[in-house]
Amino acid sequence: MSNDSAESTTSTGLTPEQRLEAPTTNLIDAGIATIHDMATLRACVAYENANQQRVRILRRLAERAQEIRTQEK
Repeated sequence: MSNDSAESTTSTGLTPEQRLEAPTTNLIDAGIATIHDMATLRACVAYENANQQRVRILRRLAERAQEIRTQEK
């Protein structure tokens, strides 16, 4: 696991794998919705790219990145 992944679990206790490999799409969506920083988001994108590369998940992560960027302004 990379340092970004380890650091991203500090605030929530969830790894990218736990966020993105949940048994239902509702739990995956909740895992994405609870990402509040870009380090966690980058770790999740890296995890998804290295594993399943699901377009819907990557699209949702991109949407969440835009939301985070908007909140930071």
